[in-house]
This record gives sequence, C-alpha cells and structure tokens, in this order.
Amino acid sequence: MARKYFGTDGIRGRTNRFPMTSEAALRVGMAAGKLFQRGDYKHRVVIGKDTRLSGYMLEAALQAGFTAVGMDVFLLGPLPTPAIAMLTRSMRADLGVMISASHNAFHDNGIKLFGPDGFKLDDAAEHEIENLMDAELVDGLAMPADIGRAKRIDNADGRYIEFAKQTFSRRMNLEGLRIVIDCANGAAYEVAPAVLWELGAEIIAVGTSPNGLNINENCGSTSTGALSRMVCERRADIGIALDGDADRVMIVDETGKVVDGDQLMALIAAYWKEEERLSNPGIVATVMSNLGLERYLNGIDLKLERTQVGDRYVVEHMRKHGYNVGGEQSGHIVLSDYATTGDGLIAALQVLAVIARHGRKASEITRMFDPVPQILQNARRIEGEPLKNKKVVALIEAARGKLGGNGRILIRPSGTEPLIRVMAEGDDDRLIRNIVGEIVEAIENAAK
Repeated sequence: MARKYFGTDGIRGRTNRFPMTSEAALRVGMAAGKLFQRGDYKHRVVIGKDTRLSGYMLEAALQAGFTAVGMDVFLLGPLPTPAIAMLTRSMRADLGVMISASHNAFHDNGIKLFGPDGFKLDDAAEHEIENLMDAELVDGLAMPADIGRAKRIDNADGRYIEFAKQTFSRRMNLEGLRIVIDCANGAAYEVAPAVLWELGAEIIAVGTSPNGLNINENCGSTSTGALSRMVCERRADIGIALDGDADRVMIVDETGKVVDGDQLMALIAAYWKEEERLSNPGIVATVMSNLGLERYLNGIDLKLERTQVGDRYVVEHMRKHGYNVGGEQSGHIVLSDYATTGDGLIAALQVLAVIARHGRKASEITRMFDPVPQILQNARRIEGEPLKNKKVVALIEAARGKLGGNGRILIRPSGTEPLIRVMAEGDDDRLIRNIVGEIVEAIENAAK
C-alpha cells in the first residue's frame, strides 16, 4: 500500500513543503503521542535533532503536538541519531524522535521515530500513525490539567560520550594515533571529537562549525575529497567521515583512499569472528553490497544475507535471525551488541580497535577484498510502468543470461524520486557497462 508521509527512513522532504511542514510535524506529534500512550502513567518522549536551521521549527511543532496529547517532552538538542535511539531506552521514554534528513542538504529535513525499545518503528506502526494524522485528532487532546510539560536536558551529550567510550576495549587506547574526524557540520560535531580525544588520540576536527545551512556541504561521508586531502597533508593515521546525523561512516586510510561500508563490514566480521563475538556466522547487508564482499565472506566460512535497501530492513533481519553485524555499502553499520541502529562513531571505533590491537596501518587492514566492477545508473521514469514493457523485460532477461553466475543485475524504482535505479556487477567491466547502458536506454524509451 502506498504511503502518504513515511518513506524508507521515516518522513523526509523539502522543508516548508509537504510533508515536511510545521503542520505535518504537529500532527506527527499528536498522532504518535496518541498511539504510544498505553497505560495510566505519565508518558514521555525524547526529541533530538541535527544542526539544520529548520530543526528549530520542527522541534517546536513536534513539542506542541506531543504536549497537546499529554506527553512530557525531553529536548536533547543536537545529537547523533543512534544517541537518540540509545537515550530513548536509557531514559525509559515511550517514544524517541530524531529530526534529521541524514546526508541530505540543509534545505531538506526529516522525522525518524523510535519505539521504547530504541528500534525504528515497523511498517504497521507507521501505517497507524499515518491514519491518525489524517483523522480528526480532537478526541486525543488532553484535558487542561493533563497537558504535557517540556524540559531541556543539558547532559544528554555526556551520556552518549560515555556510552560510546564503553564500546571500546578498556585494555586498549588510541594513544599515538593522529585522527582527522569530519563531522559534516552535523549532529556529532561536539560528541565525536570528544570521544576520540578522551580515548587518547590526537584529533584534527573538521566539519565542526555548523551554522544551520552548511550541514553536509562539501564535507562528511558523502563528500570525502577534503578529508582525503587533509589526512595526507597532516600525515594522519586515519580519517573518519560521518554524515549529518552520524548514523553512517566512511573511512579514509593514511594514503587518502576511501573505504566504504562493504569493506568495513568485512573487517568487523573477520575481527569479531577471530574473537568469537559473532552471534551467527555471517552478516546482513542489502542487495546493493558488492559481490566481492559475498565472495570474501564465503571464503572465511561466513554467510551474507541480503535485504532490500534501507538500514531498518537490515536491522529487522538481524533481529529475526540472530545476527549482530549488518549494514549498507553507504556506511550504515549496525552492531547490535551496542546499538539498535546504524552508528558511524561506534563502527569507526571498531576499526580503530583493530589498528590499536595489531599496530598496523589503516591501508593494511581495510582492503579486505577486491570489489568486482559495479555500475549504478538512474533511468528517468516520466510515467507509466516501463519495467512491465515486454522489450524491457526481454532485454533484462537476456542480460542476466550473459552474466550467468558471474554477476548480478538489480533494478528498483526510487522511493523518493521519479527514477529507476539500474545496477549491475560482475567480473567483466565492459560487459557490465554495456548492460547497464542498454537497460537504462530501454527503460527511458519505454517511459516516453
């Protein structure tokens, strides 16, 4: 069933345009607050945000909605998404809210919701909230004496700093390591450098001067060029790039080369296998992860189980099947021993733990496998259903026949744009490029 507000990761869109308006945020607060009042006690919700200018507006609207239905609101200020998930549980809240559009530019924003267990809401809960948002909410309004109160929590950042430090072995420290940390002018601009410094590293912090408009602007995990140059110029041992809400990470080794999420998952899986820390012999990733990762894991007797795109689907599969390592090629790394969602800083600490334990360079430990050529290209979808076109279907089947068992083809409509994403990978780079180009052309011709 098509959804009106929620996408693959909460509600997201252009600020002051549907669905990312003050009115919609107010109704989210009222609807979610009504849904999660499940007893006679005083209910509470924690709200965090990243550094976007629009965060002030949406925070106030959400606060109004939650207090209107009788929930007490605890405002945590700018903190990473995984910190909000953790604090939802730690503070015994009935609901957690993160105001962020993750790696998007400042003009976008979003609302992510967490249940009392710290996990993102499932499709059924989001569907109920949507139904309530479009209904008459007057019946859920609290009596005047029962309206909720709002309070700003000043030590929330300290709680997360200590939590993150505790995921790093007490037998080790980061002394002697020079680290460049790029916080994307986002939610982790204070906590991430603090954690690394308190663990003993020499820190060079960039992307730590948010002004409401510069989040993810030429910095962070989706724009690592400046970080790579900084690592080389300052002769750092490693670079760490977080995104706007710090739920994803990219690593830059001492030579300036970028390491993606697939390599990081391979490293952590191998390290945890060595330490007998894997709860299940394998990891969970999405259909976008490189075939090279799957081959590498098979070579060390570990499985790769795939889900559809979206870290929430990775987490759902991990919980259902008992895995404690999962993630996405884009840098969402989920380590369920510590967190209920992707945590870029905690994932980076696991990489640093390998460096600290073995005394090896980042470039020596982060090239776990040779990725096979993988090409992703977007086809414009103007109207209709071009993937049902007979010529397109026949071309796709023929392409799969050419690859045989030596590659994959993945075709999926974008959940946020009028595009169809075409990905192919395999050992023959020229063949892969030709296949993607032909399929994209056929889809666009069929959509005209």
